[in-house]
Amino acid sequence: MSENITIKDIARICGVGVSTVSRAINDDPGINEKTKERILETVRKFRYVPNTSARNLKMTESNTIALIVCGVGNTFFTSMYDDFQNELEKNGYDFLLHSVDNDVNIPAEALRLSKEKRLKGIVFLGGWINPNSKSLLNVNVPYVFCTVSHTIEGPHAPCPTVGIDDIAASKRMVDYLCDMGHKKIAIIAGVEGDMAVAGGRLLGYRKSLEEHGIEVDEDLVFHMKKDIDEFTVENGYVVTKELIASKKEFTAVYCISDLTAIGAYRAIYDAGLKIPDDISVVGFDGIELGDYMNPRITTMVQPRHEMALESVRILLKLISQEEGIADTVFPTELLTRDSVKKIG
Repeated sequence: MSENITIKDIARICGVGVSTVSRAINDDPGINEKTKERILETVRKFRYVPNTSARNLKMTESNTIALIVCGVGNTFFTSMYDDFQNELEKNGYDFLLHSVDNDVNIPAEALRLSKEKRLKGIVFLGGWINPNSKSLLNVNVPYVFCTVSHTIEGPHAPCPTVGIDDIAASKRMVDYLCDMGHKKIAIIAGVEGDMAVAGGRLLGYRKSLEEHGIEVDEDLVFHMKKDIDEFTVENGYVVTKELIASKKEFTAVYCISDLTAIGAYRAIYDAGLKIPDDISVVGFDGIELGDYMNPRITTMVQPRHEMALESVRILLKLISQEEGIADTVFPTELLTRDSVKKIG
């Protein structure tokens, strides 16, 4: 049966996407262990063998587009993988998912990958990239930044970008907390010194408080730990525990990602406190898991599916050498749920 079964058959049997099967076969660390074992058991059962020769032939035809992801385990990103793959395959391209760690030189890795795999194009997803990087400027295939940030004070990216206005969206979230009567608002921000996505969201927090006549209390600005993966449940838990232990008075905490907010939930409950009776909590991103928390998390929704499709659309235009392609800034949606208490 191994001669007839395909990776799509394995995906259908396991009830997952083709990209998930590929990640399991390639031992991607970002995939859930139980899911990986279930897929590999199916692979063994049906004696599926990846068609390496066919894959190599396709690469010599330069028909592969890579999605280079910084933060492969981030739920916000994983929910976009199938969108990228389906849209690329619909347009006749092969899809390559390639993950990188936060401490990796992303442009240098992209340059290496583009040569090794003879890529047709690249979508960068997540992370921070220096727009002046020599490695990036030497990448000789079209590429697009999706949710990738350059510093809020630095030069623009040397390619089209797809994302949101992090400063404006963050300000809107804190505006909501202020409108609900909160004045002592803590923030779980990115690592100290971050001037990219996390820096933009911290700036939005400051702008909102200032516009509402509330002095920014630096003792309520807490940063994620550098030795823990950013935007994770663990980082949110550890930092919120420190916030509570500081004995600083606050009525609400703004976590700049939903996963961080989920970690904050655990820290707050461990301290014997209730949400939102004792502390209101808001997140950012709009991941589905937030709707299953108790109480459901108030969040700022990014249109991740539309962002993925737009990134592919722009990249295909670049490959076709179309001109006049502009950046795309998507609107966000404030989704108010049950995690904020009105006070005052």
